Parts: sequence; C-alpha cells; structure tokens
Amino acid sequence: MSSRRIFRPLLAFLLIGAAGVYSAAKAQTQPQTPDTMEARVQACAACHGTHGQGTDNDYFPRLAGKPADYLYNQLKNFREARRKYPPMNYLVTYLSDDYLHQIATYFSQQRPPYPPPAKPTVSSSTLARGQEIVLHGDAAKQIPACAACHGKALTGMQPAIPGLVGLHADYISAQLGAWRSGSRHAIAPDCMHTIATRLTDDDVNAVASWLSTQTAPQNPVPAPARSLKTPLACGSEPQ
Repeated sequence: MSSRRIFRPLLAFLLIGAAGVYSAAKAQTQPQTPDTMEARVQACAACHGTHGQGTDNDYFPRLAGKPADYLYNQLKNFREARRKYPPMNYLVTYLSDDYLHQIATYFSQQRPPYPPPAKPTVSSSTLARGQEIVLHGDAAKQIPACAACHGKALTGMQPAIPGLVGLHADYISAQLGAWRSGSRHAIAPDCMHTIATRLTDDDVNAVASWLSTQTAPQNPVPAPARSLKTPLACGSEPQ
C-alpha cells in the first residue's frame, strides 16, 4: 500500500479531530450556533464539501443529490462495519437510525453544481470498452449494463440506487475493487459483489475511466422509484 493511500485516511481523521477541538473552543468564546442540520454536518464537510459536493480528491465522493435511502444505507454500512474506513466508522458508531436518516435526507436535498468531467487519461479503446459495459453490459460474462440499474442518465434511481456521474475514476475503481475482494459489503443479496467479481482489472479501469469523463445532465436527479426493472436482486433496493 502506498504512503499516499495511508496518508488520506490519517488526514481525514486529523481533520475531523481538529474540527471537533476547534468547534469546542469556538463554542466557549462565541454565541452558540443555531441547532440546524447544516451546522451538525460540518464534520462531514471537512471531507465531502460544505454541501456534500465532494472535494477535489479522488477519495471523498459526492453525497449531494443521491437518494436518501442510499446515503442512509451507506451510513449504516459504516456503522455496522460492512464498509471499513476508520474515520467514518468512528463518526457514526453511536448514531441512531433516526439521526442517520436525518443526515441522509439533508445531503439528498442538496444541489450544488457538478464538477467538470475529467479529461481522458486512457486510450480510446479503453474508453470504448468502458462505455460498452456501462451502457450495454457484457452478456458473455453475465455483466449487466450499469445503466440498467443506475439509469440512462447515470443519476441513480429512487429510493436507494446512487448516481455515478461526478465521481473520480480512482474512487470508482477502488469501490469496484472493494466489492470484488469482499472488503465492502451491502445487505444481502449483494448484487454489486456479484457483478464486480465478473469484471477483470481492465474492465474496472475502463468503466471507472469512462464514467469519470461524463458530464452531468442538466437535471441530475435520480429516476423515479421502479422506473427501471433491475436485472439482479439487490438487498439494499426494495423490489
């Protein structure tokens, strides 16, 4: 593991700790801030941006505008160690389901602008392979199209399927790798683990690279619930 990968979690942990110390000191010297959800999620803003727009860093994804149930599921996954990232696991350890719902709802309602798409850093053939998998899948490998679940506009579907636009290639690649290796889990049946195990390293790179170069649509909201018939059963998505 590179020093860069080790540094990022450490940096996030230090930022969160520093934010807590700073907030405590500020509370003693200034009038108490309003008790709003915006004020409460400032610890999240250190890594994910003030409005959940993500940061210019391939490790901290966009939260804004994703379906509330998806965000809630991920917060529960961190709390229950189905996803492992020490700063996140620590932050949500003692938070109730109701409070996690409130956080998820807050970020699902945020609408900051999307970042410009990434410039391609891979070959045109790699991009073409990524586009093919995302839009059409690979029947020979029993890989469904990403768009079959995440929507033609790749903005996700209510209530619990996330959008894929606006994410860094390294983040997408890391998550697919985590599902494939089993270090990231979802509620059973874990459809993403099933799909990821059918992807080669080249497939993962192609999908992540192509997705990162896509521009968000003008109205980047998740598709309505059940507007798509998903090809696999997923435990986190009601059927």
